[in-house]
Amino acid sequence: RFQGIASYTWSHSIDITSADIVLNLPNTTLNPKIDRASSDFDIRHSLSAAVTYDIGHVTEKRFLNHILRDWSIDSVFRTHTATPINVVTGRRLQTTFGIARPDLIQGVPLYVKDTSVGAGWRINRAAFSIPQQLRQGSLGRNALRGFPATQLDFALHREFHLSESVVLQFRAEFFNIFNHPNFADPEGNLSTGALFGQSIMMLGRSLGGLNPLYQIGGPRSTQFALRLEF
Repeated sequence: RFQGIASYTWSHSIDITSADIVLNLPNTTLNPKIDRASSDFDIRHSLSAAVTYDIGHVTEKRFLNHILRDWSIDSVFRTHTATPINVVTGRRLQTTFGIARPDLIQGVPLYVKDTSVGAGWRINRAAFSIPQQLRQGSLGRNALRGFPATQLDFALHREFHLSESVVLQFRAEFFNIFNHPNFADPEGNLSTGALFGQSIMMLGRSLGGLNPLYQIGGPRSTQFALRLEF
């Protein structure tokens, strides 16, 4: 009555640009090697696990057993390390859409603790300076990392056999059941002023596309469902 599965993935995606709709100008001589780094979507470590348990006979008391039996419990756990952050100056190189990166100031910490922002830390603005010349700075592309993500989903369901070929299933599903906060990547554009280096939204909302309530990184949410199988 118990089933479980788990998988771990180590990966490293490397490229010189991660989007074919963005013109990535590495420097004034158009040398692409200077932008070779981890991809925007690079996730180094990822772990997922799922378990299912079918509750059979619960107690010798007939009435309680009739209520509690035939329930099933499902749970999915996911966690992965942070994606890269590309710190940029907000300037354009030449007259194109190429983005410029800052110089890295040696000896200054890249991250600082700050209890007033999401997750309690932010990127240190003082660790970077904007080059005076029209060039890429010494900071590499996608050199920093944001926040990891962790979420546990839980579901409880029971099937009622109405006839030989008709089954009614009731489900209660809980997404991010512990309401674990998952923050979006910090803002990486130095031109955003005071917002630079801090996360300004939760992960689920930053991903776009799907409803942020029902994908990884959203707040705790619950839904109930009835499904008729025939």
